[in-house]
Amino acid sequence: MQAEHGIQIYTVRQGSPAEKAGLLPGDRVLSINSHKLRDPVDFMFFSADNSLDAKVKRGGKIIHIQIVRGDRKEFGVHFKPFKVMTCKNNCIFCFIKQLPGGLRKSLYIKDEDYRMSFLYGNYVTLSNLSKEDKRRIIEQRLSPLYISVHSTNRVVRNKLLGNPKAPDIMKELKFLRDNKLRFNLQIVLCPGYNDGKELQQTISNLYSLYPYVLSVAVVPVGLTLYKKPGIRPVIKEDAADAIKIIESFQKRFIKKHGNAIVYAADELYLKAERSFPPLKEYGELHQIENGVGMVPLFMHQAKKSKIPRIGQLKKKFLTFTGVSFYPFLKKFLEKLSEKENLLIDVLPVENKFFGSSVTVAGLLSGRDVIKTILDRIEGREIILLPDVVLNDENRFLDDITLNNMEEALGIPVRKISSTPEGIIRGFAEGISLS
Repeated sequence: MQAEHGIQIYTVRQGSPAEKAGLLPGDRVLSINSHKLRDPVDFMFFSADNSLDAKVKRGGKIIHIQIVRGDRKEFGVHFKPFKVMTCKNNCIFCFIKQLPGGLRKSLYIKDEDYRMSFLYGNYVTLSNLSKEDKRRIIEQRLSPLYISVHSTNRVVRNKLLGNPKAPDIMKELKFLRDNKLRFNLQIVLCPGYNDGKELQQTISNLYSLYPYVLSVAVVPVGLTLYKKPGIRPVIKEDAADAIKIIESFQKRFIKKHGNAIVYAADELYLKAERSFPPLKEYGELHQIENGVGMVPLFMHQAKKSKIPRIGQLKKKFLTFTGVSFYPFLKKFLEKLSEKENLLIDVLPVENKFFGSSVTVAGLLSGRDVIKTILDRIEGREIILLPDVVLNDENRFLDDITLNNMEEALGIPVRKISSTPEGIIRGFAEGISLS
């Protein structure tokens, strides 16, 4: 039996065109201007007109609702999640297969969905596209896409993907280029597989697709305690060699285009014990969510931050971060404390859950954070918790909630934005807490 088409509304924002038109949570929007809807991407594509005729199923009845956008860009609805296309590869470095049990269910989803790539910047390998998928990508101009390349050598790439039938990635990328679609690419650096000359050749091949390739990020493979045998982590020498290759290309690209195009992830500079390039050399920060330019951006914002006169604070604050970012956050907080006479400590949290080789804050578990803070909580009155450790439901990856943490520690916990401004606001809001 064929599944019912249409997309179900989850929430309707107050005062939005959708609410004024009479749409309700639970409504299933079947079509817009006679175009059937499969998912929110279809809705985005077909709802561009100012005047819309929505065919809606409500409580078993079919009704038509006329909607006028006016000058509002946002429609004002959130839809229930669609079923995600999953990955059939068997990557030798797959992070999801390195996860233990007991985590948030969503963490175990191996998505390989071009729609998620377009909507949220998720990386796909393009190994499962049908002719219909390709036709839709071109028709709806789903660009930019975020694509995992790893290597343009098909033998090497398919070995890394654990999929001998994966298509030639250059052929797939040229198809996108020929249809004038843009993309951001990543290379997960796996020592002994796609480093050295292989890395050089891959970058050179990808450059041939410029300007449709917006950026190429080289990121070190992430390995936990549960990694498979046969693959080792990136060490200092590996990182230094990769940066040397990347910089050789950057010099050529900047001279010719004023654009570096290829970038090393922040973690490579940390592993190589190298200083970061100036922020201006990161261009438009296309892959900041991939850890490319995140630390340089924070440092730049910290220098430019205008610190208001917060006044003398009697409360004593405590915050934390991952081991890799700790020196940078500590330096910023020390300067802030000197200027404003704030009482703040920052703790580096070692990742016991995944292993000490995982050093980023975004992969800290609630239990590791709580254990670390419990030893240093005496005399502290407020915890400032960086938002990168929580999902939208305020849950750590091990399903511990912000409320669980507050109950365990016995003091207020305040979620803050992981930016200099967010930290400053966290202090200011702390004044008003009783």
